[in-house]
Amino acid sequence: MKRLSQNVVCLAFGCASAISSLGQASTDIESPKHKAWDMLVTAALSKVTTERTNGVRALGLLRDTPRARELAENALKDPKPEVREAAATALGQMHATESIPKLEDALVDPKIRVVMAAAHSLRELKDDKSAYAVYYDVLTGGRKTGDGMIAQQLETLKNPKELAKIGFSEGIGFIPFAGIGWDAYRTMHKKDPNPVRAVAATFLAHDPDPATSKALVNATKDKDWIVRAAAVEAIAQRGDPSLVPKVQLRFSDKNRKVRYSAAAAVIRLSALEPTKTTKNRR
Repeated sequence: MKRLSQNVVCLAFGCASAISSLGQASTDIESPKHKAWDMLVTAALSKVTTERTNGVRALGLLRDTPRARELAENALKDPKPEVREAAATALGQMHATESIPKLEDALVDPKIRVVMAAAHSLRELKDDKSAYAVYYDVLTGGRKTGDGMIAQQLETLKNPKELAKIGFSEGIGFIPFAGIGWDAYRTMHKKDPNPVRAVAATFLAHDPDPATSKALVNATKDKDWIVRAAAVEAIAQRGDPSLVPKVQLRFSDKNRKVRYSAAAAVIRLSALEPTKTTKNRR
């Protein structure tokens, strides 16, 4: 049994590091901490996909723990997308800034659910530029720069059935929209693909790129009300009074939630104009 445990650790962390820790492992083989690590390592190396997914996801609780980071980084190469997604999420949750390059590599994963998880983690780790590029692609269905999503991913964005497979609890989390509320939550849990784009719009609120302003304005005319409302709220948060005329057009939106969000956005943005004028006079 002891040899089996050692072999598992060797596979997970590399034989060199495992051998160096054998002395300590032999002294606390029955300790709760050792048992806990044995559980996580065994799960991460399991032949069962759900076991690997759940084990890797739990690693997100372990900040400043190189062993956990190594396990999660290795899981980014797992053959199953749900495991890679869990790994990308865990690295963000554990604030593994050392893993930023590996998360950036994950942005070209063939599965968009992995890309979204990696983008969300990069945003958590303050690598905003990489994350914004992904959210822009999701919102618009096109590329922002030459190093954007690969063709296969963009095709996924155009396929509602595939896009609907992206779960909000898997990588991008639930975002509480101030002006949409409970209806948005219920819609998201119907596996409607449009809320994924709504989340992308929300995350773009503070992207300073002027191209994003145009993308958000276009999104206020989207056929889905959740996307329109999210775009309006994102524009409000950007703090650009020049966009008031564009937002005002939503006063006649057929959805009342969009109309009310637009009204609040115009009030918020209009309040910023005197401040800017005052600064210019000074």
